[in-house]
Amino acid sequence: MALIRCDFDSEALELRTSMTVILPDQDGDAPPPVLYLLHGLTDDHSAWSRFTSVERYAAEHRLAVIMPQVHRSFYANEAYGMRFWDFLSAELPERAKQFFRVSGRREDTYVAGLSMGGYGAMKWALREPERFAAAATLSGALDLAYIQEHDLRPEMRALVARVFADRVVAGGDEDLLHLLRVADKRRLPRLMLRCGTEDHLLAQNRRFTAACRANGVDLTTAFEPGEHTWSYWDAQLPAVLDWLLTPRNP
Repeated sequence: MALIRCDFDSEALELRTSMTVILPDQDGDAPPPVLYLLHGLTDDHSAWSRFTSVERYAAEHRLAVIMPQVHRSFYANEAYGMRFWDFLSAELPERAKQFFRVSGRREDTYVAGLSMGGYGAMKWALREPERFAAAATLSGALDLAYIQEHDLRPEMRALVARVFADRVVAGGDEDLLHLLRVADKRRLPRLMLRCGTEDHLLAQNRRFTAACRANGVDLTTAFEPGEHTWSYWDAQLPAVLDWLLTPRNP
């Protein structure tokens, strides 16, 4: 295995940025499958490798892992900032293929994340379902319309205003519950949700689960004791990787 910090120039962001990459030993001809693993609101590209055993878990699956940096952007094109959605969805996969030997096939490509990254993973999978075989969210901030409309914390209101300004999330392509309503169910990748029952985002995860059920979207769920902590996410990650890399039964 190799653990790499990659600093590179981003055209979408118009600055130099970083990603952390895990690459398995490659003995055969086929490039390895790849997981895009997304960080949360207070983290960066190094968080997963610093606070979990993701490198060891990835080695067991001979899996490449791409961990980008998007700051506090909700994986969106910011109203007063940078084009992080364009960076994530268009530039990052192309850079990954340019820099590293990883598979570009849908059946070998996965996305997952925690908290804000869980939102980013579901948004990417629902908006570009043809890209992924499967997607997973851990303790995701999955109801962004609720956050925009009802979160009264000054720091969160300031953050949402900076990212979205006067753009209303509800009913648009930043709203996961809306994306579930309009999704072509035949094209969606497999979806998984995991959240601790003591997590402060539990209600949002329950609402996302209910929206999947109401809209006929298949979702694998696990609600177990746990809080919004790295110990919970590290404990869940092996099961998430096992599930992602197990093909759907025909």
